[in-house]
Amino acid sequence: MKEVIAIIRRHNLQETKAGLLGIGVPALTMISVEGRGKQKGLPGWNYELDPTLTEVEEKNTGTSMRFIPKRMIYTVVDDDDVPKVVETIIRTNQSGHIGDGKIFVCPVDDAVRVRTGESGEQAIK
Repeated sequence: MKEVIAIIRRHNLQETKAGLLGIGVPALTMISVEGRGKQKGLPGWNYELDPTLTEVEEKNTGTSMRFIPKRMIYTVVDDDDVPKVVETIIRTNQSGHIGDGKIFVCPVDDAVRVRTGESGEQAIK
């Protein structure tokens, strides 16, 4: 089993959810996040899409750091399903511009469904 974590633009969430549902991903978790990449949240194409950027002032230095609002989605899938999940996330989010997002694939040692006590792959199906 693998956990696929993707950080995407806010306005791409619905299309990403639909794409993942279309390939049979049964479960998805989403949280609202703010962050920045190596461009340090500088305005540009990102700003045109997400104009509500958050400025955070550093207390010790007096400098400010811009955070861009994003959505982080998580899902746990069988190892064999990872390539099509990653491809779907890329297809629904790739614009070719800075800020398209990141995808992380992490190993999952086990999963347990609380309601039934099922574990392993049975817990994620």
